[in-house]
Amino acid sequence: NYKHVVDGTSSGINAEYGRETGIGKSTLMDCLFKADFDDEVHTHTQPGVEVSQRVYGLKEGNVKLKLTLVDSVGYGDQINKENSYDPLVAYIDEQFETYLQEELKIKRNLVTFHDTRIHVCLYFLVPTGHSIRSLDLVTMKALDKKCNIIPIIAKSDTISKSELDNFKANIMEELQRNGVEIYTFPTDDDTVAEVNKEMNDMMPFAVVGSREDVKVGEGVVRGREYPWGVVEIENEAHCDFVKLREMLIRTNMEDLREVTHKRHYEMYRRGKLKQMGIADDGAHGPVSLQETYEQKRAEHLKDLKTIENEMRSSYLQKVSRKDAEVKKKLNEMQVKYDGLRKAANEERDKLEEEKKKVKSPGSSQCQVAIERGGSW
Repeated sequence: NYKHVVDGTSSGINAEYGRETGIGKSTLMDCLFKADFDDEVHTHTQPGVEVSQRVYGLKEGNVKLKLTLVDSVGYGDQINKENSYDPLVAYIDEQFETYLQEELKIKRNLVTFHDTRIHVCLYFLVPTGHSIRSLDLVTMKALDKKCNIIPIIAKSDTISKSELDNFKANIMEELQRNGVEIYTFPTDDDTVAEVNKEMNDMMPFAVVGSREDVKVGEGVVRGREYPWGVVEIENEAHCDFVKLREMLIRTNMEDLREVTHKRHYEMYRRGKLKQMGIADDGAHGPVSLQETYEQKRAEHLKDLKTIENEMRSSYLQKVSRKDAEVKKKLNEMQVKYDGLRKAANEERDKLEEEKKKVKSPGSSQCQVAIERGGSW
């Protein structure tokens, strides 16, 4: 059993589950992780489709898991269901863009970065017993190039075993006929090839969810109690819940993350590169995001260098002009100073001459006569 924790986690899985309110999505999530996620109760009166995200830190023994549950609130509840999948597609693209922006940072740390990209979409199908609804086909077609879709027949205990078998066959036939690509469990690893091939043949999974413990014989099990008996959710003879849990959580969680990164995110990334005017060169292999980043960085540094040189040249020209003006002013001041100094020297020399004349003998007799009151 997973328990809620608040400390750091070592791995993460992000699950999106789609279909209308009341189909049993939240109940199944609680059963998958044996936890109570306290999901908010929604009504069928939503004016449009809203995407709700909740993040949980879970722990089982020494294994820590960061789980992100993304719910399509109000999906399929409107009279006009046209483009009901647009908010789902937009949300997935937003998570791709967030991851891309982190990759483009000069200082990035993708190890501790909270990856919010959708790793799996559990698409709940109403157990009609006949065929897939048109809305489901259109939505899955819009999502199959963006995330790993695993179709699930919800509340499978509401139809008979023969109807369920026919319903499964019809679903797979319609998906194939309409070109909808769902996630297939990998068979290239010998350790899981056999069981994964068997599980691929059992798709879509028919599940039953329940939060209630029911007494069966001398034991207590999770299940749904009816007047005619009990449907045990972990009894493989009753539904495919155990198979889904094994495939999703224990066997193929890492492959879901890998396919998300190498296929779906790569397709989004290439689209972004194409918008930037960069395309994969078949002769030299695909252009990596790192190469693109280095190329753009080199171009940016070149532009900065050009601007720096222009600013340095402009600055030197201004300094040169200012220096010339200062030198001109200094020269003018020097000329003025020299003129003033020359005039001062001439005035001093003139005064010296007059002083000498005053001190001459004739000048002394005149001074004595004046002092006696006589005349010259």
